[in-house]
Amino acid sequence: MKFVQLQSRGGNYQVVAANVAWLRTAENGQTSVGMVGGAPLLVTGSMDEVAAVLRGDEVAGMASPDATAI
Repeated sequence: MKFVQLQSRGGNYQVVAANVAWLRTAENGQTSVGMVGGAPLLVTGSMDEVAAVLRGDEVAGMASPDATAI
């Protein structure tokens, strides 16, 4: 499992990248992240920025150095 950190205005999330089902643009520069078997998360950044974090790419201000593979 690969955990990635997604940043939110209310606190950060550690999610399993494989459990992300969809991304949708939300208001105020945020993105809704649909989770398999759960409610969507509202995180900061564009869909492209969030997708890059999920892929493991470096994105300025959104890098996930704490990402862990188990």
